[in-house]
Amino acid sequence: MNNSITDIPGIAVGHWTNLESITGCTAILCPTGSLGGVSVRGASPGTRETDVLHPSNRVDEIHAIMLSGGSAFGLAAADGAMRYLEGKGIGVKVGGSIVPIVPSAILFDLGIGEGGVRPDSESGYYACEFASSDPVEQGCVGAGTGATVGKTQGPQRSVKGGLGSASIDLGEGLLVGALVVVNAIGSVHDPENGSLIAGPRDNKSMSSSINDLISGNSFKLPDINGNTTIGVVVTNAKLTKAQAARMAASSHDGLALAIRPSHLIGDGDTMFSISTGEQGGIDGYGDMNRIIAGTIKTVSLAILNAINFAETMGGVPSVKDVS
Repeated sequence: MNNSITDIPGIAVGHWTNLESITGCTAILCPTGSLGGVSVRGASPGTRETDVLHPSNRVDEIHAIMLSGGSAFGLAAADGAMRYLEGKGIGVKVGGSIVPIVPSAILFDLGIGEGGVRPDSESGYYACEFASSDPVEQGCVGAGTGATVGKTQGPQRSVKGGLGSASIDLGEGLLVGALVVVNAIGSVHDPENGSLIAGPRDNKSMSSSINDLISGNSFKLPDINGNTTIGVVVTNAKLTKAQAARMAASSHDGLALAIRPSHLIGDGDTMFSISTGEQGGIDGYGDMNRIIAGTIKTVSLAILNAINFAETMGGVPSVKDVS
C-alpha cells in the first residue's frame, strides 16, 4: 500500500502540469470492466458525460475520468483522453466504431496564473500517455496546480490548495482509494478534531470560512464564484451502478468533514466513483457500509494531503509558509 488511489489494482494516474501558467489536468484510467457513478453537490459545476453514469441509463462501462483546471475550457482535455483510449482499442463498441466513456469535471483556476492558457486535447492525451500505477504525485500537480482554498475574504487572502490522494485497506481484500483536487471557497479542517488547517489568512494567522460567512465578514458573489472541489473514489469491489452512485454520494461526507463549509453557491463540487470489480461481489449491506465508511475517510484524508503537499505558487502561500 502506498496510500494513494493507485493501490487499487488496475488504476493508473497521469498528470499534465504547466507551472508557468499554473494549470493542469489529471487522468484516472480504469481497468476493463469498470463502472462508475457521480454525485454533483456544488451549485456551479462544470462537467461532461455525467448523465451516462446514472443507474437508469444503458452504458455500464467507464474507461477513464478526466479532472482539469481551465474552467469550462478545460473540458477539452477529455477529448485527448478519448483519442488516446480509441488508439488503444478501448471503449464501447457502437457499430464499427469504438467510443471511450470519459466523464470529466473542471475547476476554476484562471485567476492565479496565465488565464489564457488552459488544458486542451493535447494536455489530456499527454496525461493519459504518462499514466502509471506508481504512487500518485501530490500537491501542485495536474488538475491541482492552480487550486486555492479559503476565499471567503477574497482571493487575495487565499491559501494554496492542490491535489491529494489516500487509500484504506478494509480487510478481507476490500480496498478503497481517493484522489481529490481541492479548490474550495471554504477552509480546510482536520476531520478528526475539527482544528483549522487552512483558511483565509491575515499575515501569519488564518480564520475559519464558516465563521466568516455566518458573521457576514466575507465577500459576496461574484467575488468568490471561481472554485470547485472535484475528485474520484475507487473500490475493487464489484458494485452495481446504483451502489456506485451511492459511493459517489457518500464521498461528499468526506468533503464536508474536511472542507467547512463545502457545496457553496460558488463551488461546483463533483465526485466520481469507480468500481473495478476485481475483488468480486460484496456481502450485503455490511460490506457496502464498510465501503461507504472507507470512502468518507479516504476522501477527507486526501483533502488534507492536497493541502499539506501544496507549495507556494502564483503569489499564494502554502500552509507551510503561513503558519
